[in-house]
Amino acid sequence: MPIAFNYAARSDVGMVRQNNQDSGYAGPHLLVVADGMGGHAGGDLASATVIAELFELDDDAYAGGETATLLTERIARANAELGRLITDDPKLAGMGTTVTAILRSRGNLALAHIGDSRAYLFRDDELIPITRDHSFVQTLVDEGRITEEEAATHPHRSFVTRVLTGHEGDDPDVVVRKARVGDRYLLCSDGLTGFVAIDTIREVLAAREEPGVTADRLVQLSLRAGAPDNVTVVIADAVDSTTTSTPTQPQIVGAAAVRRRKGTRPIPITPAQKAAALAAKVARDADGDADDEEDDSPEPLRLAEQGPRSPIRSMFIIIGALVLFVIAAIGGSVAAYSWSQQQYYVGAFDGNVTIYKGVPYHVFSYELSRPTYISEVKVADLPPFQRTRIAENVSFDNRPAAQRLVENLREQAAECRRVRAIGGVCYDEPQPTTTRTPATVSQTTGSTASTTGVPTGTSTRPSTTSTLGPRATAPSTPTVGPTGGPSR
Repeated sequence: MPIAFNYAARSDVGMVRQNNQDSGYAGPHLLVVADGMGGHAGGDLASATVIAELFELDDDAYAGGETATLLTERIARANAELGRLITDDPKLAGMGTTVTAILRSRGNLALAHIGDSRAYLFRDDELIPITRDHSFVQTLVDEGRITEEEAATHPHRSFVTRVLTGHEGDDPDVVVRKARVGDRYLLCSDGLTGFVAIDTIREVLAAREEPGVTADRLVQLSLRAGAPDNVTVVIADAVDSTTTSTPTQPQIVGAAAVRRRKGTRPIPITPAQKAAALAAKVARDADGDADDEEDDSPEPLRLAEQGPRSPIRSMFIIIGALVLFVIAAIGGSVAAYSWSQQQYYVGAFDGNVTIYKGVPYHVFSYELSRPTYISEVKVADLPPFQRTRIAENVSFDNRPAAQRLVENLREQAAECRRVRAIGGVCYDEPQPTTTRTPATVSQTTGSTASTTGVPTGTSTRPSTTSTLGPRATAPSTPTVGPTGGPSR
């Protein structure tokens, strides 16, 4: 029976983040979710780069090919491209991305996975995880050193042990599966699994609504849970292509839909969109040609020429204009100064995170701001992205908002010190410290119980907020010291 995908992709920046570092792709042959890391410096670039390297596989020309080999080679190419981007721009050092991808060739599926984004199979009313997190706590669980309940609240549950970083050896796990009609696949970033209980996800999938409706519902559930992380969801139903009409136009979401710098190749659009773009180009060219031609339209009417004005009259006009200008300038300056003194920003003072009242400017030698609170938080202890933010100053229109950021940075700095103490690297995707209500996962095909709706070894990495700590990359073969924590 010929199998095809009925699919949909959705992504949202989340409740806190200012940019989306996730990328998602859903097409007739290819499904991908990539969750970038590295903060503003390049997380979105990393995930978009993966999509830009993989999208060409979503073509009938590759049907019947060796899917596992094709997928592995393209991911290796994407990883090499990340390395090139970092070499060209050292400020991107530290960026990386997870990748979870499925490539279909008829009824065969190649699944490639690295990081802690996830893929699930919903079959016979059971939700089956078909990927395993590459995370520090997952390693501890596998070795029996901590329980699943301890993993859900472990202080280092945000550590990922394998992602694409542009270095050699960043190789994904690759398996080949058989699809059958009725299967439903879910690929998602941890912005979903970190905040929505697995039982709830299963119920949404079991409703068997259209993939687009299902993806929308899952994203909304994550947002209602207050998810500060980006959330990306790809849904694909395996259907009989002889009896079911399926989409042919790919859906690209998240950073890959908007990223166009640092050498990332634009993703080709559909034939219809190409035709529209070509028509627009022709229209622009025609407009340009018209501009070059002689304009035969009548000249606009001109005011009748007037005789010379009296010198005294002209002088009074100039003096009056100058007086009005000075009055307006003084009034505007007073209003601007009054407004500036109602503003706040968070910056640095002698290396410490500091709240200033005013705006970070000066008029001649007069400063328009003054420090009102100098915290004990050292800028050097913060993750790279937060250090950059503080160097550029973060503005607020009230003191409580500035204070909340300082509290957030205090927790991130403390977590970064713990991460660096065990040899980890501090990234910019922090970890919530709040505890969620436990939920139980059905004991099916290796599924296990977990708390907060997060399956075994979940690496939750929400965005910067007042209850968050930083993300880090842990060694791929960690050991545990006498107190149960990781040691070198």
